[in-house]
Order: sequence, then C-alpha cells, then structure tokens
Amino acid sequence: MTLAELVLGIMFVGLIAYGLFGGADFGAGIWDLLAGGTRRGARQRELIEHSIGPVWEANHVWLIFVLVVLWTAFSGAFAAVVTTLYIPLTLAAFGMIARGAAFAFRKSITTLGMRRFLGAGFALSSLVTPYFLGAVVGGVASGRVPPGIARGNVITSWINPTSALGGVMAVLVCAYLAAVFLCGDARREGAEDLADEFRVRALGTAGVTGVAGLAGLFILRGDAPLLWEGLTGRAVSVVGLSVVAGVVAVVCLVLKRYVPARLASSLAVTTILLGWAVAQYPYILVPDLTIDDAAAGHATLQAMLVALVVGALVLVPALVYLYVLFQRSPPEPAGGPTAPAQPSAAGTT
Repeated sequence: MTLAELVLGIMFVGLIAYGLFGGADFGAGIWDLLAGGTRRGARQRELIEHSIGPVWEANHVWLIFVLVVLWTAFSGAFAAVVTTLYIPLTLAAFGMIARGAAFAFRKSITTLGMRRFLGAGFALSSLVTPYFLGAVVGGVASGRVPPGIARGNVITSWINPTSALGGVMAVLVCAYLAAVFLCGDARREGAEDLADEFRVRALGTAGVTGVAGLAGLFILRGDAPLLWEGLTGRAVSVVGLSVVAGVVAVVCLVLKRYVPARLASSLAVTTILLGWAVAQYPYILVPDLTIDDAAAGHATLQAMLVALVVGALVLVPALVYLYVLFQRSPPEPAGGPTAPAQPSAAGTT
C-alpha cells in the first residue's frame, strides 16, 4: 500500500462514517416528512427530534473531514469534481443549510403555521440533499468527471442513469438506516408501538432498496461498464457480503432484535461503499486518473497523515462518547417509574 492509498483509505473511513451517521440523520428527516398530519404524526416527530437532536450537527464533521482531505491530498481530483459537479454540490449545500436552519428554528417558533413551514423545509431538504450527494457519486463512478478544471459536462455529469440510480439509492439507504435506528430508540423510550411502526417501515424500505439495487445492476451494465466490471469482478465478494448482511438485518428486524439489526444494517451499507471503492480501484477518477497520479507531494501526504492521526486522537473519542451518551436509557425518577408524558398535539408539518 502506498502512502497515497493509505491517506485515501483513511478519508474513505470518514466517508463511510458520514454514510452511516449522516445517512441515518437525513433518513430521519424523510420519515418526518412521511409521518402524517399534525396530530397523527406528533409522536413520531417527537421521537425523531429526540433521537437526532443531540448529534445532528456532529454528523457533518465527517463530510468536512472528507472534503478537507480530498482538497489537501488530492487537489487535482478535488478541483475536477467541484468544477464539473458544482450544480448538485451547490444544491446539496443549500439543502444542508435549509435543513439545519429549519431544524434549529422550528423549536423556538410557537405559531402552528410557521412550525409547519419550517418542518416541511426540514423534511423536504432531508429528502433532496442525499439525492444530490448520490448523484455526485454516480457521476464520479461512471467516469463522467475527467481530470482538469471544468472539463466535464456540467449537466450530463449528474443527470444520467447512473447518477439517478445513485441518488435514488442514497435516499432509500438513508430512509432504511433511520428506520432501523429509530426502532431501537423507540424501544429504549418505552414506545413499543412506535418501534413496531418503524420496524414495518424498515422492512418495507429494505425490500424496495433490494429491488432498486438489482435493477441498478442492469443500469450500470449499460451506462457504467467499467464500474460494472469491477463490481462483478474483484469486488464481487464485497458485494456478496453486503447482500448477506442485508438478509441478516432483515431477519433481526423480523425477530425484533434491534441492536443486531443496527450492526448488520451498518455492515451492509459499509460494504456497499467498499464495493464501489474496490470496483473503482486504482482510479480516483475513472478511467484516467489513478490514486498515485492524483496525490500531492510526499511531504504533503506525510504531514496530512500526521495531522489525521493527531486529530483522530482528539476527535474520535469525543464523537464516540457523544454517540454512546445519547444511546443510554433515560434514568428512572427517584420515586420509581412513571407513565411517559404524552407529547403535544402540535406537530411540525
């Protein structure tokens, strides 16, 4: 393994973390959108807000990490991506801003009309943002981003069959992860009825995602032949592991084993991303720019590696503690367990 591959591998770990944690975050917003009317969806929205509230800002740390490493260590590839795919990247950025603003402000708004407006903004941006990010991945993976400044077509680079597949799969995976995670959160809060509702949604989304993935293979065969050859060649074992992990997750959901379902679902998504990386190797921009050719100088890579190690010693324990802290069951009152308070009927959308 070269130094460039090591740095890129560490960056890819951050991309996987963003796919898991940020994906579940976006997916929670999708379920907020589909929760129903003000009264019917009030309890679901309260659970969603309680689950993502403490960590929603922290999840974007992983995206910033990926962009900084790509910008510093592989500046040529970064320049090619952001100048060719600037339209979906800009739309995704606007979606993140709108989503964050709506999520923060709707807590301090008392009028029902504005709460609905901000809730709709939060939910809709949670739906479109992962689509644009998936479209960017599809553009890169299908070889539509050539090296150089703005050398690719700024329209067809992200409006094409593979990008559409990437966008749809991103939305489905986000919704699936969020439903699986919310099952466990609902049980921890003592809301078994909500756990059952999200379990049904997780199973349904898993089925739709599987069908879309199978159909997507035919799309890739015709639209991204190099990626298709990699997925059915050297990456086939990784893809197979993803399928097995997905089946295990479904079985765990059927049995209401939510912690193993989380682990299996996370493994399934991780191996999907790893399959893409293995299929595309050794190119960072298919089919013209390899990882080593795109890398910065040796001194820059060494400095980046040192910075990554030092930063990980500070950041990773803090993030792990944050996630673990808010996954603990709430303590019982001093006088013993009491019935949970019913949420207000005033919803967000």
